[in-house]
Formats: sequence, structure tokens, C-alpha cells
Amino acid sequence: MVKAIPDGYEAVTPYIIVDGASAAIDFYVSVFGAVELFRIAAPGGRIGHAEVRIGGGVVMLADPHPEMGAVAPVKGAGSAYTLMFYCPDVDAVVAKAEAAGAEVRSPAEDKFYGDRMATLADPFGHVWHVSTHIEDVDPEELSRRAAAMYGG
Repeated sequence: MVKAIPDGYEAVTPYIIVDGASAAIDFYVSVFGAVELFRIAAPGGRIGHAEVRIGGGVVMLADPHPEMGAVAPVKGAGSAYTLMFYCPDVDAVVAKAEAAGAEVRSPAEDKFYGDRMATLADPFGHVWHVSTHIEDVDPEELSRRAAAMYGG
């Protein structure tokens, strides 16, 4: 019997359109430690569909296909979404990302909610939050810290 939800796809799976999907896959493998699962070639040297695994999650991606309404973000124009993942050493990932052409939008710093986090824009226009969890913060303490940060 075929499973309605395939193994490894139990969570929300982002599907991003990347102008230069092949180069993006190389970047994600090199910088984020992604594992390429597969890619499907499309006419004109484009990628019609590909998947990479970053940690326990899958990211689907493809080159732009404007004829199907699939367009990539405009670099530097901002985005309505960001992607986030945890890694063992956020500082090392930030250094690799910057060396590979990513823009560090906010450097790694310890956050009140227990993560050390940085924000990066990859060379293809997608924004990533990369974190290492450094402290377990109970809900009461989290609320206290948030109130202090927001001034009340």
C-alpha cells in the first residue's frame, strides 16, 4: 500500500524558486551541509525539480519557470518568508556562508530565547536564520525576558 504521506515528508516542506538552482544546490551542500536527494533536468539547462535535505528537513527547489508562475526573488528586495534551521555551530556556518558569497544580515549573537542565531541572505536572494540552541528557557522565564526586551 502506498503511503499518503511519504517517509521524511511529515512536516511543512518549503519549495523555493532559485535563479541558478544548480549553483544553489552546490552552495547549500557546501555551506549548510545539505545532502542532495535528486534533481530533474528541464529544457534549457534548468532544473525542473530538485530536493535537498538539511538536517531533518527537506527543501524542494527549482529554477524559475515564469510560464508556470514560478519566479525567483529579486536579490536585495526582501522576502515575505525566511527559512530557519538549527546546526551544531552557527558561527562556523556563518563564516562558510560569508566566504561563499552570502550576505550576513545580522551576525551570530546569543538571543533571549536560548538560541545563538544569525541571519544570512544567500547569493540567490533567499534569507536564512541559522541557529544553535544554547539554553533551555522555560515559558515563564521566556515571557519575563521578552517583556524586558520590549520595555515592559
